[in-house]
Amino acid sequence: MDAVSQTVVWASGAGGTCLRTLDGGATWHAVVVLGAGDLDFRSVRALDSRTAWLMSSGPGAKSRLYRTADGGAHWSPLYTNPDAGGFFDALAFWDARRGILLGDPVDGQFVVLTTGDGGQTWQRRKLPAALPNEGAFAASNSCLLVRGKREVWFGTGGPSGARVFHSSNGGQDWDVAETPLRHDSAGAGIFSLAFADPLHGVAVGGDYGKPGDGSGNLAVTSDGGRTWAEPADAHPNGYRSAVAFVPRHKLWIAVGTSGSDVSRDGGRGWTRFDSGAYNAISVSGNEAVWAVGPGGRIARLQWP
Repeated sequence: MDAVSQTVVWASGAGGTCLRTLDGGATWHAVVVLGAGDLDFRSVRALDSRTAWLMSSGPGAKSRLYRTADGGAHWSPLYTNPDAGGFFDALAFWDARRGILLGDPVDGQFVVLTTGDGGQTWQRRKLPAALPNEGAFAASNSCLLVRGKREVWFGTGGPSGARVFHSSNGGQDWDVAETPLRHDSAGAGIFSLAFADPLHGVAVGGDYGKPGDGSGNLAVTSDGGRTWAEPADAHPNGYRSAVAFVPRHKLWIAVGTSGSDVSRDGGRGWTRFDSGAYNAISVSGNEAVWAVGPGGRIARLQWP
């Protein structure tokens, strides 16, 4: 999901489907991208009401990238994963031309592709080696995060994962930090990253096979991601697939298949406020918070 403004929101899902609202969610228009009916769109990134990118996730050529410039009426294929063993996980853009795509490791390195022309061409970047059985999660399109003009982070999972990769120069050079999130199975690790400012961030995750288990599902940083620590206070109440900061209210919201939680103290303590199942979250402007979940569920947070 990508909330562009208070009124314009895009969402994507299975069966090659993309949705858009222009009236703050009162009505939605859905399309199935031509030739993509068997794809699972795990990412949508939008500039405005007309321009957006879709990324599908799947083995090999099931991972693809599309772009529209007319509000979703027509979609142009931009890139198809050339690696049979590859799998796309997340997509982000700094601006209309510069973007970055994350995929699971191929030949011992995470696949990180960058573009400078709006996705027409892509260049693979060299990264530190991935550890055995380390990967990334395409659960919410938020294991990858960009900020400012050149900064980017992504979180990993799997038995050797729960690490955060960081680049301050658009993906040219990388450093890696350990985190205390659990990584004791193929389905455990970091699922989402968010920052309130250049220094203060939150990582959430856990084990998606254990939706009600809140152990090892949270870490915070106060130095831009160089170091991460597990708070001593309460954690989110279960596995969480996405986290976001809401600037106007200066709070964090985390969502997952077992419910949603809020933190008002920088991510140190959390309170559950909803029991619905959600996979991804997006904040438009300073306040409007949107979430999407299983079965086509779309929700907007109502402030008290």
